[in-house]
Amino acid sequence: MKKGGIISLIAILLGLLAGALLILLTGNDPVEGFTYLFKGGLQDAERIGNTLATATPLILTGLSVAFAFRTGLFNIGASGQMLFGGFCASSIGLTVDLPTIILVPLMVVIAFIAGGLWAFIPGLLKAKFNVHEVVSTIMMNWIAYWTIYYLVPKYFKGNTETESKILPDAATLKMHWLADMFGGSYINFGLFIAAIMVIVIAFIINRTVLGYELKAVGFNRSAAEYAGISVNRNVILSMMISGGLAGLAGVVQYAGNAQLIQIGVLPTEGFDGIAVALLGMNTPIGVFFSAIFFGLLYSGKGFMSAMTSIPPEIADVIIAIIIYFAATSILIKKVIDRVGKARKYKKEALDSKDGEKVK
Repeated sequence: MKKGGIISLIAILLGLLAGALLILLTGNDPVEGFTYLFKGGLQDAERIGNTLATATPLILTGLSVAFAFRTGLFNIGASGQMLFGGFCASSIGLTVDLPTIILVPLMVVIAFIAGGLWAFIPGLLKAKFNVHEVVSTIMMNWIAYWTIYYLVPKYFKGNTETESKILPDAATLKMHWLADMFGGSYINFGLFIAAIMVIVIAFIINRTVLGYELKAVGFNRSAAEYAGISVNRNVILSMMISGGLAGLAGVVQYAGNAQLIQIGVLPTEGFDGIAVALLGMNTPIGVFFSAIFFGLLYSGKGFMSAMTSIPPEIADVIIAIIIYFAATSILIKKVIDRVGKARKYKKEALDSKDGEKVK
């Protein structure tokens, strides 16, 4: 197993141990708590389907953040990009009358483009004026929030003050045969989109000239520029691809896991994507499994709370602790390196002693 995977497993283990201690402090049994926590996400086909559906937008926002990380950028704006992408896709679904086989791919493409355009502004500000992307993407989150807060009630108001119109079934990612396979869960075609994007992003980063240039800019902009790479173009392109992935999370959330947009809610999946990327060590395959683990925790915490007296906030604390240890992975890496060096020196010492005995 690679070192990154070991660090992630250590972070998870430390988080679960800390969670067990917290459960003990509340006067409950940690074994019982964790049993119901994992049962809540894995007990039957329906719960497994719901876990995968919960994880799907997290895969895409995790990829969004990880892609920006790998190219030297810190995209905090996945929530706004997700909201704007989901809104644009939903607008198409509510206003365009086309067959599902045409309408749904159109919505997916529109979501990617909309998310990418929303991230274009921070990318441009970073490239041209060196405005830090953390500041600009956070600002764009709130611009997206208030823009949708105005547009949805004005043009797409639903039956209540806090919801948009419900998308028709022809404009959703729902697949009845897939939902039936998983016991009537809300799993949908978004899972396939997320899996495809994991493969695509891994290929771009590791197997293409574009990926090489993006990583070069992330490692050292001055050296990349000296080598003839267009730094400004790659910064903007990196942010747009990152934003496009978050936009896809929007269409998955609002046209897959749900059929409407909640007004006045900035999707937490965008911020959770940061945690998913950290735990996944910013690798596409790591993000995939990290998102599924987070989906399991989110799906199971309600069941744990219902079956025991353990408050559901304990699961959130466990997640927070796991994130903390994943974020401090450099310390864990130093410990692993130190242990590895100690074993190496010990082995060399034993080999030299054996050599002297032979002589």
